[in-house]
Amino acid sequence: MNQRPTTADDRAKRRAAGGPGVLVGPSVRGMSTLTGPGRRTFIRSVGAVAGAAAVGLTPLDSAMAGPGRPRGNPFTLGIASGAPHHRGFVLWTRLVPEPLTPDGGMPARRTAVEWQVSADPRFRRVARSGVARALPELAHSVHVEVDGLPSDREWFYRFRYGAHLSEVGRTRTAPAPGARPGRLDFAFASCQAWGDGYYPSYRHLADDDLDLMVFLGDYVYEGRLGATGRERAVAVPQVHRRDTVTTQDWRLRYTLYKSDPDLQRLHARVPWLVTWDDHEVVNDYAGTQSASGDVGAVRAAAYQAWYEHQPVSLAARPTADGNARIYRRLRWGRLAQIDLVDGRQHRTVPACGWGEADACDAAYAPEATMLGREQERWLARGLESSRARWDVLASNVMLARLDHDGPAGTRLWHDAWDGFPAARQRLIRSWERAGTRNPVVITGDWHSTFVNDIRADFDRPDSPVVASEIVGTSVSSNGDRTPYGPYYGPMIPFNPHIRFFDGDRRGHVRVRVDRDTFRADLQMVRTVTRPDAAQYTYASFEVRDGVPGAVRVG
Repeated sequence: MNQRPTTADDRAKRRAAGGPGVLVGPSVRGMSTLTGPGRRTFIRSVGAVAGAAAVGLTPLDSAMAGPGRPRGNPFTLGIASGAPHHRGFVLWTRLVPEPLTPDGGMPARRTAVEWQVSADPRFRRVARSGVARALPELAHSVHVEVDGLPSDREWFYRFRYGAHLSEVGRTRTAPAPGARPGRLDFAFASCQAWGDGYYPSYRHLADDDLDLMVFLGDYVYEGRLGATGRERAVAVPQVHRRDTVTTQDWRLRYTLYKSDPDLQRLHARVPWLVTWDDHEVVNDYAGTQSASGDVGAVRAAAYQAWYEHQPVSLAARPTADGNARIYRRLRWGRLAQIDLVDGRQHRTVPACGWGEADACDAAYAPEATMLGREQERWLARGLESSRARWDVLASNVMLARLDHDGPAGTRLWHDAWDGFPAARQRLIRSWERAGTRNPVVITGDWHSTFVNDIRADFDRPDSPVVASEIVGTSVSSNGDRTPYGPYYGPMIPFNPHIRFFDGDRRGHVRVRVDRDTFRADLQMVRTVTRPDAAQYTYASFEVRDGVPGAVRVG
């Protein structure tokens, strides 16, 4: 979004006016990063700060805001940050004073929204500020690309529209490219079907001391909703039950999902990296096709709404042809590089059939691709230039092979990388050519947990292990039901590269990366029928520097 930064002349004029809304822009030199108890204190108490800090904001540009401003709270969907890098991040909000109306209760004109970034939660040391435009064609969403900040620091941010001040959010910049940070703490999750249950995982994650949250797809689910939220057992307003076809339909679906307080709280506490999977459009699609035919029109509407509701950069805004570039790279100094990929938009139709089907030679054709040629080249170049100790591929679907039918191994699930074995081999060769020291894959989609060895060639079961994969279960999808344990469980003995499997629990994966280990704790919750369900560690695995393959610990 276009934004007008506060200049020295602006500040001088406001000081001369003597009003209470003076914006002070002090030097950011010498600022310290909050760690340990300081960060946890903020996580517990930041909600109380917003009101106390209200006097730090300036009046909005009244000409842009215009008359007839809605009186309701415009920040009903919360605030968020994402796409962090070593000099900045993206800030997001959307003005929705009336969540049950298709237009959110906003007038059909551009609107000014003020924003600030500070080194402290009470905004005594404002480092960046400005005014962003919330446009009706983007559902009055705001994407502010903040740049020019010191690296490896904690930051606080907020928005104001009219008399309404948002809560205070916490985010951070990544370490500088050549830095050698001691560790990276992040979590990854996927598959949060609203009707299937609450999000107790997010309640626990919001109280954690994370640097980053990685979301691997199925943020919303398509299709009609019933009158009650199934496991949530709450009344669903009629406006939120409709099928997801038009952009307005998708906007209402995101409005419903983002009304969840635990999802809002986690967005406000930690920067996110976000990719999509299939249910943000339609089940098991590839490019603009699905088993039921062309989905290009609904995909364009869905992509538009996805952009409007995610803390992603302007580069991810869909173009006139309905395409969007959402893959991106995060370098955490020389400790880790995370390559977040888009495994839906550019993939070819699976050559051997949709879903579960027999393997076939056509899947090995050079033109068969999961990521598309441009994204494959981007990924290969990034691996070649990486100086990170750990190279993490964030994937929406499973990379490892999963034979369904015993030793013959001819029955596979073709919506995953198993449907694109030639593309999988190109990825593995990219690791080999780049001399990637420690490739690790983190994956969503399956509503089950897998810990896999990635072999150099799954068609040769005795080929060496070259990488490790951790597949996380769903946050809420499938609720407390356990359909996948009985289904996939009998297949596991035919897949000796699968070191661990569980199909019966909901949760997320909590990761700590340091110089020597990549540790993944499989964090599960007791139930998703309650938002305050207890959390426990079901199992823990480590990948050790220079040794491909995860081992169970603890």
